[in-house]
Amino acid sequence: MDMDNIQPIKASGLFDDERSGFIYRTAAQIIYEKGFDATSMNEIADALDITKPGLYYHVKGKKQLLFSIMDFAMDMLDTNVVEPAGSVHDPEERLRLIVRQHARLLTREAGALAILIDEDQGLSPDQRVEIVSRKRAYFDLIRGTLDELQAQGRLRQIDSTVAVFSLLGMVMWIARWYDSKGRLNGEEVAADITEIALGGVLAPAAGDLIAESHEAELAPSQESPA
Repeated sequence: MDMDNIQPIKASGLFDDERSGFIYRTAAQIIYEKGFDATSMNEIADALDITKPGLYYHVKGKKQLLFSIMDFAMDMLDTNVVEPAGSVHDPEERLRLIVRQHARLLTREAGALAILIDEDQGLSPDQRVEIVSRKRAYFDLIRGTLDELQAQGRLRQIDSTVAVFSLLGMVMWIARWYDSKGRLNGEEVAADITEIALGGVLAPAAGDLIAESHEAELAPSQESPA
């Protein structure tokens, strides 16, 4: 993907308000680090330096807080990944956009996006159905893209479902190690992750296969001399 054509990251309504945004981002980070069950409303209130009644002025309860954060995370994926991907006809470029945009989001909203993986058990049954349905639609978008590549002979000989889980695992792990104060900025990390991810699933081009074969022929033998 051309650096000049990278989609901008767009915000979602929940975090637009400065005060609400601070509350939800703080709560998301604590839940991500400690887990939903181990996080109390008192702990969130203390981190925000407000009273527990003050926190309940902004949120109705712990489950509603979790649902709001996850709903926001899915809105961010829909706005910044799913919608722009829908206008990309070529499946390879679509996959590149999906991975790149998702990775970029994780360098900006790691807490909210990261808890999508493990914490939906903390939701009410109705809330969980809604979030799981949205996650499934995103999963199916990626798998459908991989299936298109496979039908065109542009995917390695791998199962597309396994490939989706592997791609998402690689991208989501950014939240565990990325440091915005580190040597690489978010754009550089997203670019590298995209190249690594696509290199693992896309079939090598014919020219690449010829070059690899030629290199293998020229490589010195590893056999011990007689």
